Amino acid sequence: MAMQLQSVIPKLPSRDLQVTKSFYIEKLNFRQVGGDYPDYLMLLRDSIELHFFLHCDLDVLQNDGMCYIRVSNIEELYDSMKKISTEFLRQKLGSRPWGQKEFAIVDHDHNLLTFGEHIQHD
Repeated sequence: MAMQLQSVIPKLPSRDLQVTKSFYIEKLNFRQVGGDYPDYLMLLRDSIELHFFLHCDLDVLQNDGMCYIRVSNIEELYDSMKKISTEFLRQKLGSRPWGQKEFAIVDHDHNLLTFGEHIQHD
């Protein structure tokens, strides 16, 4: 069997793993996987896994942490995120020139999560 890449898991910085854990579980419906570690957190929603490492000295204004998450039914996801909190929305839902419908949020550490769905052309 030939070698094959199977998945990618973003590793994002967090100043406080408990705050990160609460945000992603309570606001974004992730769940924790793995154990409780003092400097590492693993979260899962559907087939998306995100990892966070403790970075106590993180300057959130200099944080370039980001990931792109492909989704289905993006309008439904966007509506559910707006109901939770518009405080974290950074980019409204819209069609992009590269053939994606997208929106973006940031967490408390300024990690940018962009959600996108391929635009179907008839």
